[in-house]
Parts: sequence; structure tokens; C-alpha cells
Amino acid sequence: MSSFDILPIALTCGEPAGIGPEIAARAWEEIGSRLPFFLIGDPSHLPKGTPVREIGHPREAERAAMHGLPVLPHPFDGPAIPGNPDPRNARSVIDVISRAVQLVQAGEAGAVCTAPISKKALQDGAGFAFPGHTEYLAHLAGVSRVVMMLACPALRVVPATIHIPLAEVPQQLTRRLLTETIQITHNALRQDFGIGAPRIAIAGLNPHAGEGGAMGREEIETILPVIESFRSEGYSLAGPLAGDTMFHPAARAKYDAAICMYHDQALIPIKTIDFAHGVNVTLGLPFIRTSPDHGTAFDIAGKGVADPASLIAALEMAAELSRTRRT
Repeated sequence: MSSFDILPIALTCGEPAGIGPEIAARAWEEIGSRLPFFLIGDPSHLPKGTPVREIGHPREAERAAMHGLPVLPHPFDGPAIPGNPDPRNARSVIDVISRAVQLVQAGEAGAVCTAPISKKALQDGAGFAFPGHTEYLAHLAGVSRVVMMLACPALRVVPATIHIPLAEVPQQLTRRLLTETIQITHNALRQDFGIGAPRIAIAGLNPHAGEGGAMGREEIETILPVIESFRSEGYSLAGPLAGDTMFHPAARAKYDAAICMYHDQALIPIKTIDFAHGVNVTLGLPFIRTSPDHGTAFDIAGKGVADPASLIAALEMAAELSRTRRT
């Protein structure tokens, strides 16, 4: 039995041609054995000289971490060439994600932390049928709706709509979508973040939150009715609020998470406040999943300059949320 109060975190290798291998190695250098985690991937893809300790089961990760990066080996068909994805590796990248989920569902790992993938590389090499990590994880978990949260010590934000053109946001922003987003966020704040009575700020879509209909009616016709429905059930919701006045320190002190109407409305403030330590958390899954808030960074892969800070923050948050959900 581990001496920690959580099971080890399963870290997927992500795209081998990206910065995943080097930030995994650097994360172990900084974390060592103070937080139990293990990498699932091909040990040959790690930077030369990385002290690797191959394990046969997650329970071996804690002891192995005292001497090197614990790796649960998963064979790949191709090499890791920085900046140049090998199509032969695509299938194994996908299988590693599935394997991590299986370990968590079996109670052998405490959470999943995912290194960045290249959706194009997976589509080209293995016909990957999902828009990204999040949708594939939802499929593996058998859930129909999940929510993306970006979190750092100073702020938690949730975009109600994500990777769609700005022109499509008003049509996609329905009462049902907003209701589901608020409910999943509220549940996660209680279950995973340990906040007994979550306070949630809701942004408006238009400048000045529509200014009483003068700059758009989405606040009146879509957002406010949903907010009022939740308030009638005792939820603590503020809004709709003007997006340009929601994120200064005094405003942030009044809520535990902010739900925004579109991608940049949520991500610009958190990346401005704490660019290096932002963590992507998937809410609504039956297990904890985090990831660093960046991509594969093919342009700097293999150069030894990639910053592991976001991955380390993602591992630490995975451990914290796993501990909270468990207790």
C-alpha cells in the first residue's frame, strides 16, 4: 500500500514528436518522489540520459520514483523525431489514453493527466474520429456531456462554447447548453474542489452584458432566465456580468469560478494572470482528468527549452482533486 493518501497519477505520453517526453522527464526531476505519478509510453522516446525505471504495475511507481522516472512501458512502432510526427505512432498514442482510463476505472491509478496530442497526426495516422482529447475521454467514460475548465491558483474559468467561430456562438449558446454547463461546474466545485456552497459568476455575451438589450438580447432571452432558474433553487450565481469588469482582483474574490460565453472570453484572462501554471480540467467525467494548458509545441520540441511548469501544475492539481474526491 502506498504511503500517500492517493493512488499514483497516470501520465499519458501524448505525441512523441512534441514536447511531451522532455517535460515528463523534467517534471520528474522537479517532483521526484514527493508526488506519485508514472508515465505510460515508450521509454525509448524519452530524452537521452533520462533516468528511467520501468514498472509493471502502478503500485510500483512510488518506490521507482526515488531513483528515476517511473514508466509503464507501452511499445510504439516508430521513433520519436522532434517536430515530425510519425504516422506509425498514432495508434499507440490513442491506446495509451485508453490504457490510462482503464487503470483509473480499475482503481489502480488515482487520476489521468494527459500530455499534449496532435489531432492532425492522429487523424492522419489512425483515422482518429474525435475532435480532441476531451471528446475521446468522454467516449471512453460513457458520458454525453463534459465541460472544460481552465484553472490556476488565482482563477477558474469555464467557456460555455469552445472551439467554434465567434460568429456561431449566439446560435450555439442555448438555454440547455448553459444549464448543463452551470450544473456540471457546480457539481465539480463541490465534489472535486471541496467547495461546499459554490459561488459562480456568469458573463454576458455582449459588451456591457447587452446594456439592457441595446447591444444584444442574448442576456435577456437566454442567459438571465437560466440564472434565475438556478437562483430559485438556492444556487449562488452572479450575472450576467460585463466581461471587461469580471477579472480584476476585487471581482475575482467574489466567486469560485466564472462561466464565460466563448473561448477567448475565458482564456484571455487566465492566460494573462498566470500563463505558465494554467491547468485544463475536464469536468463531468467519473474520474479526474487534467492536462497542461498548451499544445505539442513542435517548433521547440527536442531543444531542451520547454517549460514543464504547466505539466507540474496539472499533476499537482490531479493529485489534489483526486484526494478531495476520495474523501
